[in-house]
Amino acid sequence: MHNSTSRRDFLRGASATLFAAATARKALSYQSQEQRIKIDAGEEIGTIRPELHGHFAEHLGSCTYGGLWVGAGSKIPNINGYRKQAVEYLKALGIPVLRWPGGCFADDYHWRDGIGPRAKRPKSVNIWWGNYTEDNSFGTHEFIGLCKLIGAEPYLAGNVGSGTPRELRDWVEYCNYPSGSTLSNERAANGSREPFGVKIWGIGNENWGCGGAMAPEEYAAHYRRYSTFVASRPESFGSSPLFLVACGPNGNNLDWTKRFFEGLQTAKTEIPRLARVPGGYAMHFYSNGKSPATEFTVENMQEQLSSFARIEAAVKQQRELMDTYDKQHKIGLMVDEWGVWDRMVPDEQKKYGRLWQQIPMRAAVAAAMGLNVFHRQADKLVMCNIAQITNVLHSLLLTENEKCIRTSTYYAFEMMKLHRSKKAIAVETGDDSPLGLSISASRQEQDLVITFVNPKHDAAIKVSAALAGVNAASGKAQVLRHDDFNACNTFDKPNEIVPKSHAIRVEGSKVEVDLPPLSIVTAALRLA
Repeated sequence: MHNSTSRRDFLRGASATLFAAATARKALSYQSQEQRIKIDAGEEIGTIRPELHGHFAEHLGSCTYGGLWVGAGSKIPNINGYRKQAVEYLKALGIPVLRWPGGCFADDYHWRDGIGPRAKRPKSVNIWWGNYTEDNSFGTHEFIGLCKLIGAEPYLAGNVGSGTPRELRDWVEYCNYPSGSTLSNERAANGSREPFGVKIWGIGNENWGCGGAMAPEEYAAHYRRYSTFVASRPESFGSSPLFLVACGPNGNNLDWTKRFFEGLQTAKTEIPRLARVPGGYAMHFYSNGKSPATEFTVENMQEQLSSFARIEAAVKQQRELMDTYDKQHKIGLMVDEWGVWDRMVPDEQKKYGRLWQQIPMRAAVAAAMGLNVFHRQADKLVMCNIAQITNVLHSLLLTENEKCIRTSTYYAFEMMKLHRSKKAIAVETGDDSPLGLSISASRQEQDLVITFVNPKHDAAIKVSAALAGVNAASGKAQVLRHDDFNACNTFDKPNEIVPKSHAIRVEGSKVEVDLPPLSIVTAALRLA
């Protein structure tokens, strides 16, 4: 019985793999559709903050240890312990903001464990991700050092779940107070005389789940208490105002948001000036997959890519609800964790660490669809951080021993980098279906950038774009695509999917471009 069951399982698995490969090959023969769109250069939505292209690193699997950090004594080329190739790739991309140390790890992380001589740092058990022993060799100083190397704004996620207000308050003082206090002197003795000047502080993470399994009213009370001690004055231990981030919902949970803000309001009865209003309110929204990353069927891919329509609806509905409590828009909505979360492969996790997954062409399309959503809703968002930057979930880099490769998602971010700091402008496609043509456009003076994403695996799209209010003098474009949506960059073939030049036709107020199936095209136009 055991042998026959194993054989059936083997045949079933082999059939599924062959079916996935066959459906992927169907992209080689496809239809061609035509679509007219309008881009109104005069209708501005809001500034596309660079922070909408933010990132997230957690002590999870090989994201930090073995990914970003290999240690100064490693044979892997490094810069004082930081993986040299990762630093170079991330610096070249331009990481606007990096969130650390979690994730679930944040609410069980005690910052004092990660300072001082590394050999003397205590070892603790990572109860969330594999129960491995955390040696704390990568702590606050190492994180700040990484941010300086790659040019990222540091974002520290504070411990509310298992920590205390004093612990978080002292972390802020240790990082930001210039000199003269015991904690600032300790920071100097540990190698950093100058303060770190960390502005962005998370008051807990996923407190509805791994951050304490709290009710929204309970978390609101914790937020009021912790924020009072962390930032009873806006500048709090430094010269710059702090940006405090409150824990928002899992997905589009409107009930959590309603009850949190109602709980937050009760703090305003006596001393409202001491209860710090959040600068940001962070929702998490993952796009789950039913298959391992390189074994998706068409149906599973379509289901996952359709989730970005739900993310866009969630952004709109969460912001609308927030506005009933925050009429002056003082609190910015964030998507603090997002990205594809596929089924894990046990052998891959055993080899590379927890939640390691490959990043095929499908994942790059998903990343670009997500960024397009954030661009189109630029007036409603202040920060979005993809999870995670290296080796875990929807990563930009994958590492194996001395090897470090850029994933297809890295290139999606690279191609869409041109949008940063420009004004998002209105686009009309005439198709609001979840798997319809995805577009965002932005403008700064005479530069106009458009990103087209074709999420259809079986149809090319001939796009004819009418520019309202402007004329284009010239344009150039890049495309990211592959015939197989399960194809990916591997350690043996790191350049299987890379951007290439792409034809674009520009004539006055008319722009034409052909989009292959399941492709990303970014066009940079120069206006007349």
